[in-house]
Amino acid sequence: MDAGADRTGSTRDAATALCAWGNAWLAGHVGLDEAVDAVEQAAGPQIVVASPDDRNPSSGPDLALPGAAGDVPLRRALGELRVEGMAALRLALPVPGDPLGLTGPAAFNRAAIDAECAVVAVLADHAVGFVPRVDLRGSSYAGVRWEVSVAAGGRPDVPSLPEAERDLTMAMREATEALVTVNDVAPVPPEIADELMNLRSAGADEPPLAPGYPPRAQRTAARAVHLATVVRLARRMDARGLDAPQMRRRDEALRLLDRAVRRAVVSACDSVFDPVP
Repeated sequence: MDAGADRTGSTRDAATALCAWGNAWLAGHVGLDEAVDAVEQAAGPQIVVASPDDRNPSSGPDLALPGAAGDVPLRRALGELRVEGMAALRLALPVPGDPLGLTGPAAFNRAAIDAECAVVAVLADHAVGFVPRVDLRGSSYAGVRWEVSVAAGGRPDVPSLPEAERDLTMAMREATEALVTVNDVAPVPPEIADELMNLRSAGADEPPLAPGYPPRAQRTAARAVHLATVVRLARRMDARGLDAPQMRRRDEALRLLDRAVRRAVVSACDSVFDPVP
């Protein structure tokens, strides 16, 4: 497997887990220790750069966590931000050309797009952005280092959960048709076929989000997790035997499916604060 894809997957897992469990903690469904334990189980030990970094032009003296200096554990960073009035965590899963979940400023957007994920902590009068980087030390330590940046506090353009669920279903159907019809020469690999079949029972396994999320969010996130695997596997499929139109159709279907997956995950993570019908 491509090492770059592995690193992106690790940081995306960390960002998604931080938003899901962090918001469950902020909403009172779990304790801080339980939330941080779940995040670190998903992506390894987590540290936050508490002090401004001269190498990061978007950092500034107001970003240092109160009473902290240098690198601090995620548990302490979240506690300090809560004392300062943090009310929510928002997930961003951008890619070049699609800044999903971002509202600026430009320096933070660039860092988030480079990492393909970020988290925005929303406080009363400002916001703080966190961009995850893989933290490797020696031969055995593998975790995540969160770089702190100024972030805009505006509401990002993110679909509602029902919209995201509907778009995900449509994109799944179109991608399935495209993958089947353009691969007459090389059959769909069994691991991809298995993931497509597993979509019917998505959500039967352990829920991908934290306690307190509505069933619809859990179901949508579970389906998105399966489809994200389909996208990763399908992009590695052998293209031999495909003509140019077939390749374009396959690539476009996967692009739209990836877009729908990212929107579904972001919308699901936001839904813990939605009113219960």
